[in-house]
Amino acid sequence: MNTPLPARSAHGPLGPVRPTALTAACCLLLLTGCSATTSSGPDLDTAGRSGDRIKVALVTHGAKGDAFWELVRKGAEAAAAKDGVDLTYASDSDADGQAELMRDAIGDRVDGIAVTLAKPRAMKSPVARAKAAGIPVVGLNSGIDAWRPAGLLEYFGQDESVAGRAVGDKLDGLGAKHALCVIHERGNIALEARCAGVKKTFTGGTEMLYVDGTDMDAVTTTVAARLRQEPDIDEVITNGAQFALAAVQAADQASSRAKVATFDLNEDLVAAVRDGSVQFAVDQQPYLQGYLAVDALWLYKSNGNLSGGGVAPVLTGPAFVTKTNVAEVARFAAAGTR
Repeated sequence: MNTPLPARSAHGPLGPVRPTALTAACCLLLLTGCSATTSSGPDLDTAGRSGDRIKVALVTHGAKGDAFWELVRKGAEAAAAKDGVDLTYASDSDADGQAELMRDAIGDRVDGIAVTLAKPRAMKSPVARAKAAGIPVVGLNSGIDAWRPAGLLEYFGQDESVAGRAVGDKLDGLGAKHALCVIHERGNIALEARCAGVKKTFTGGTEMLYVDGTDMDAVTTTVAARLRQEPDIDEVITNGAQFALAAVQAADQASSRAKVATFDLNEDLVAAVRDGSVQFAVDQQPYLQGYLAVDALWLYKSNGNLSGGGVAPVLTGPAFVTKTNVAEVARFAAAGTR
């Protein structure tokens, strides 16, 4: 610490202290010892930076109360706690609303911003404004094809096209013939890329179904109606754990034999994979995305680090969770981190 030593009195308990060679030598040793543990500058932490905390804003397109985004937030909070970062989290599923939240963060003079690019065009202006203000911005979760053109420093997430193609291959291996890919947010480039990837590699038929992801009852009703209209649909692919569980209900309502699989998982979905009501889930590790995004900003500010060299994304998925390996994931899901 930089707390100065207390001043010594010119008089000792037995009267005036007379300097001697011995006392001068002791003072020299004392000063030498102090110089090894103190600094004339600010305190430094283990990363070699000033001990001052930095402020980071995490701005996503997640719907309020969505379990997926709670995992992202938990990961971000864990990194913030480790790094001594003051973190704020804000989300709006409306693109204009998300853009306004990012402008608010810039106005608050944060030291870094982590943002999702589900709808890159809407975020173009606020990202440019952040850069003009000298605020580093990293991307996560959505926008793997947009983060570099947008001028972001780094990106953490899943290549959704690759994940979709992997699902298409898996459906072939399972012997499926007709897949229904459910998109719960029209215009979300990540969801569109997943279903397009499925269609690219799946040798059976693939059709897209758009639903209102903000109304779960409507999701169930719409999927059930489509299954009644097309009884040959034998696989329903959803883009979120809660939508997979709704699709299971829809199949029951429609008396359909269609199987259900999904991108993303949560604790309830893990249980559904375990009991066989959902065939498999594709885990992109949202907790890890939030953690890495905040940690990356701290590393950039404290040590100038750029994950992926600033030119390549850091991939957090895809990883398949099936009945054979779900037990390995279950204990982490129970703790609220998977």
